[in-house]
Amino acid sequence: MSVAASPRPLALITGASAGIGAAFARAYAARGHDLALVARRADRLEALAAELAAAHGIEAFAVPADLAEFEAHAAVLAAVAARGRTVDVLVNNAGFSIAQSFTGVPWERQRAFLMTLVVNACGLAYGVIPGMVAQGRGAIVNVGSLAAFAPGVAGHSLYPGAKSLTVKWSQALAAELKGTGVRVTVTCPGFTLTEFAEANGTKAVMDEAPRRFFQTAEQVVAETLAASDRGQVVIVPGLHNKMAATLLRYLPEQLVIAILTRASAKYHLED
Repeated sequence: MSVAASPRPLALITGASAGIGAAFARAYAARGHDLALVARRADRLEALAAELAAAHGIEAFAVPADLAEFEAHAAVLAAVAARGRTVDVLVNNAGFSIAQSFTGVPWERQRAFLMTLVVNACGLAYGVIPGMVAQGRGAIVNVGSLAAFAPGVAGHSLYPGAKSLTVKWSQALAAELKGTGVRVTVTCPGFTLTEFAEANGTKAVMDEAPRRFFQTAEQVVAETLAASDRGQVVIVPGLHNKMAATLLRYLPEQLVIAILTRASAKYHLED
């Protein structure tokens, strides 16, 4: 059933039930945006939607969806359209990682990874861009990773490649949409204090890492939105992460591979 359109812009945020996605939801609600919150955990989405609607006087609604499913983006966009709304801001944040080797888990798990981080993220952007261009404004924020600048090593087999694609795709979209009023930004955070490591089974190892190398989700989002506002396409939040990205880009690749192979071995779980 459709409802009357709100005069407020709508931000559609995937992976909104926790971590960086929830931080984006809080930030956009504080800016006066209505929210379409997408994730699998409906209870968390409903609770966050109710909290932010009450705190900021905006409309917030849950769109429970599993973005690992084929064409899941279409159902998400249909749910938004059914409420008489169009998307003004898209935040492609949903994702996870697989700490085992490529064939150490069933293919269905690797396929779910690609559907979530690549296929349905692209599908959502494909669906909302025409409307943004037609109204002459809009923003797409894609969540990449510092790993986008790194070569692949054992474990997390698809992760660097998927995040590298996110960066290159975002740059291409920004070039294609130049002059339309639609901004595209990809953010590439490093270690962030979220539930990400708990989900992939590396929390115990991550907890041993020095806290000075971690950012909060709120810090990542604040830097990302500031970059989006000024039209910056690629942002690496945090000075230490910026330094790491520079080293990853300019050190000889064989040296980087040797360093990462040694450093990442503890994050590669047994198959």
